[in-house]
Amino acid sequence: MQLTRRDTMKLLGATALVPHVAVARPAPALPPVKLHWLEERTPALQLGQTVGVAWPRGALGPRVDLRVEAGGKPIPAQSWVTATWPDGSVKWTAHALEAGAGTSDLAVRPGKPAAPSAPLRIEERADAIVIRSGDCVWEIGRSGEALIRSATRAGRPIMGAFTLVGSVRPSPEGTPVPFTGRIDRATVEQAGPVRAVVKLEGMHALEGGRRWLPFSVRLYAYAGAEHLRVIHSFVFDGEPAKDFLSSLGLRATVPMRGAPHDRHVRFASDGPLFAEAVRPLTGLRRDPGAAFREAQVAGRPVPDLATMSKVVREGLDMIPTWSDFTLEQANADGFRVEKRTSPGHAWVAARSGRRAPGLAYVGSPTGGVAIAQRWFWQRHPSALHIEDAATDEAHLTAWLWSPAAPPMDLRTYRPVLGMEGYDAQNHALDITYEDYEPGWDSAIGIGRTNELTLWALAATPANDAITAMAGANALPPQLMADPASLHAAQVFGDWALPDRSTPNRTVVENQLDHLVDFYANEVEQRSWYGFWDHGDVMHTYDWDRHVWRYDIGGFAWDNSELSPDLWLWLQALRTGKAQAWRLAEAMTRHTSEVDTYHLGRFKGLGTRHGVQHWSDSSKQPRVSNAVYRRIYYYLTADDRIGDILRDLLTSDQTLGHVEIGRKIPNAKPYDGPAGTIDMGFGPSWTAYAAAWLTEWERTGDKKWRDRIIAGMASITKLPHGWMTGSGQYDLKSGRFVGGDGKIHFQHLTAVFGAVEVNAELIQLIDMPAYKATWLDYCRWFNAPKADYVAKFGEPFGARNLREGYSRLTAYAAHEGSDPKLADRAAEEFFSGEQGLGTWTTDPRERVAGAIEWPSVSTNAAAQWGLAAIQLLALVPDAIDRATIPPHHSSAQEPRSS
Repeated sequence: MQLTRRDTMKLLGATALVPHVAVARPAPALPPVKLHWLEERTPALQLGQTVGVAWPRGALGPRVDLRVEAGGKPIPAQSWVTATWPDGSVKWTAHALEAGAGTSDLAVRPGKPAAPSAPLRIEERADAIVIRSGDCVWEIGRSGEALIRSATRAGRPIMGAFTLVGSVRPSPEGTPVPFTGRIDRATVEQAGPVRAVVKLEGMHALEGGRRWLPFSVRLYAYAGAEHLRVIHSFVFDGEPAKDFLSSLGLRATVPMRGAPHDRHVRFASDGPLFAEAVRPLTGLRRDPGAAFREAQVAGRPVPDLATMSKVVREGLDMIPTWSDFTLEQANADGFRVEKRTSPGHAWVAARSGRRAPGLAYVGSPTGGVAIAQRWFWQRHPSALHIEDAATDEAHLTAWLWSPAAPPMDLRTYRPVLGMEGYDAQNHALDITYEDYEPGWDSAIGIGRTNELTLWALAATPANDAITAMAGANALPPQLMADPASLHAAQVFGDWALPDRSTPNRTVVENQLDHLVDFYANEVEQRSWYGFWDHGDVMHTYDWDRHVWRYDIGGFAWDNSELSPDLWLWLQALRTGKAQAWRLAEAMTRHTSEVDTYHLGRFKGLGTRHGVQHWSDSSKQPRVSNAVYRRIYYYLTADDRIGDILRDLLTSDQTLGHVEIGRKIPNAKPYDGPAGTIDMGFGPSWTAYAAAWLTEWERTGDKKWRDRIIAGMASITKLPHGWMTGSGQYDLKSGRFVGGDGKIHFQHLTAVFGAVEVNAELIQLIDMPAYKATWLDYCRWFNAPKADYVAKFGEPFGARNLREGYSRLTAYAAHEGSDPKLADRAAEEFFSGEQGLGTWTTDPRERVAGAIEWPSVSTNAAAQWGLAAIQLLALVPDAIDRATIPPHHSSAQEPRSS
């Protein structure tokens, strides 16, 4: 049962892996990789672009230059390697493009890159970091409260300090206590010429010295831009019963120049732009003159006052000046704009609407500042405040959590009474499907990342420019590599391009599209929005109430249960369609932050599905799973996701004090050797293997490859290999050092990315014994009982998720070139057993005023989607030969999941 160091070294030698060894330059015939815009239109404005491109194994050496072309001509770009294959050839690259108008007919190919006409320049000083983009200069702090100390245009001050602000209450009704962010560390991560990145890390501080809420803020500059992209992340480390976060925001100080009638305020809206002056010249009883009205509405300086109507000119001081403006998005379906002349005076309602895009501007014809929040209305309660616009210094604040809203309440939703002891908790689990345990329903350690854009503008933009800026931030244009190139590179396991060449394949492809569309509509129909909720979906439907079971334990928020993130990403990969991508992107931002612990005793683990995203006491790596994040990372080179992936590298050590199986009925306390734990091959070990694989690819550090190999090789040493299901795992060596010698088929083992991770590991690491034991598992999980008993004897044991596990049968059939096994896979898939089922027509129906999908659950949808994608790739001919059985179309019929 023991795997010795000598065994490991033999295996390492046999794999013959040499990461980061240069290969020959590619042949001139290497085809260019085409890029396309997700929304399938060339954007009028994009705020700087980074896109990931995959390359086939051995095709591209690490020292080969790459360039981006538009219409066959090179355009300015900055490229870098984000992953390599085991032979040292390039696997993934990232490419940054200048901000500005979108360009069509884009491609990446080997060749000398084009330099920008005005490259970014970075100056690192002892106390500051300076970014120069054209005539725009940003001075970034290395310490203190100001993230950005100033922004100038052609030497003219445009913005003063840019800070993190907020407040906390000791109780829901208590008095807010303000706090500000303070920088502890500043790092230049990229220095141009097209993209520069500065990472700031620190804590928020209250008066009296308390430091809390760790934050990281990345500032991205793109050549040709007058803005910074701001990625703000924070982690909650307070006490939920004592720390009620009542506001959290980012604030810019804006020097104000000129007369009040030449100072301008803008709020983007879902209707006409809110565009007003601090002192209005329109709508007066006496007309100042058309030239004055037109200039003010356009945001230009008004003409010389000497040419103004005398009666108005002499009465200018009689016109109220409006100093404070607010836009409050209290929920997903309503916002309100108000303004007042000064503190102590009444607010006046100015505008209302449904969903604001999330941009505000304050300034004058000689310059001003705009800030925009992505997912502004989706992550309510949010707000934009402009204060002191009538004074020498205005303050523009983007509130991630509005101070006008009730404070955050991160306490548990359920009482503890009667829930002491595992017997009572397991009884409750049996009733509501939520695993509750006092003290384990904690929000301490969860996080949230928000995306913003900050502009330093030389003049008040035209109204249509403001609208374009708001749109480019609310739905950032995104390039994606052509799906055919991604498929040719053989990344992310087994998937194929859409194929409607036969009737049965058409049925499956159509349902894949319908299912993504259904969930996109459910997000809107069920209003799955809010600061902590946006990006997630619900787990199970309630056919009596015709709602999802938002208040019933483990049937509420899904928290990545059975891999919906992975299904959506694979569908986006193969189709290149925006709908699947945008759902997957929002889900990745949510599940990687809110459902995962970033500090504290549960660091590196995630929380099982529940009424609150942190309420279930089951903390597991299957939720924090790197396999759900790595696709987004490679497609976009997103640095925050890169941080999260890296944070998972040693999170297996957390299981040394968090025992996943502690509450299993009739289970004995773990009594294995010191330094070991009981770990399932899936979903736990494969989740960790995905993190180690990603780090090996990103850095070439063999330590992580060796840890993967240690686990793989030790699984093969167990009597039944993968069919053992779990074993004694040595936390130091990464090896499985023992097991009970029995076969254990557990239905959750392979439905949290184990299939997809193993496909990649087997592709990258030549270990025939591991492939063989995985194929055994794939072949026998769904095997007919008679066949299984004839081979292994009793007990046969319970099985579940037959439809979803059909993809394992398909994998074994494909690898063994076994058409009979392929037909079994197709039959399992189309049986619909313990799954969603396949319809020959669109099954959606309107019931009780809502669009419903018969027997839907997210478990079933995600596993059906993954099985459909992988069977189309592995056994398409078997799909053609299969008979699709009829299904009931009544939305009233539930199905086990």
